[in-house]
Amino acid sequence: PEVVNGRTHKATVVDLSPWVEYEFRVLASNSAGIGEPSRPSALLKTKAAVPVVAPTNISGGGGSRSELVITWEPVPEELQNGEGFGYIVMFRPLGSTTWTKAVVASVEASKYVYRNESITPLSPFEVKVGVYNNEGEGTLSSISIVYSGEDEPQIAPAGTAALSVSAAEVEVSWQPITWNRHTGRVLGYEVR
Repeated sequence: PEVVNGRTHKATVVDLSPWVEYEFRVLASNSAGIGEPSRPSALLKTKAAVPVVAPTNISGGGGSRSELVITWEPVPEELQNGEGFGYIVMFRPLGSTTWTKAVVASVEASKYVYRNESITPLSPFEVKVGVYNNEGEGTLSSISIVYSGEDEPQIAPAGTAALSVSAAEVEVSWQPITWNRHTGRVLGYEVR
């Protein structure tokens, strides 16, 4: 902090964070050095302000058929800037011009799930997440691409063949399912 002239008895402290409690001490100095600090002032909370820090790590995906799951890193309390803090989630199908907006009123929230039967499996969506408090709406994150939930594979593996290896073993083989919008990501196979 700046050193204040010895004849001045007050100073304005700047660059404080909104809606944070502070206490202050004053130290006197002269050519011999710096004296002991005063006792701390009473706690004083700065006024609230619109939040300016957007959530980070916007991602998501997964979920069930007809779901769009959106996740983010919550904003720490010291950056919420006031009471009534929550999140604004905006999304639209890739290529669309119209945003859908949802409000998540929980401070601790880090996830939003949109359910709609018209969502095609593995559809890309543009997503951004913003913040608000009682003072107003704040900053929105940059756009991220998130895919809607998958459906179970609609195509069975083809070319199934079995080969007897021994009295207790049979080797089963098949042609893998190639990825497409109807099969999704094949994570494994079940042999029955």
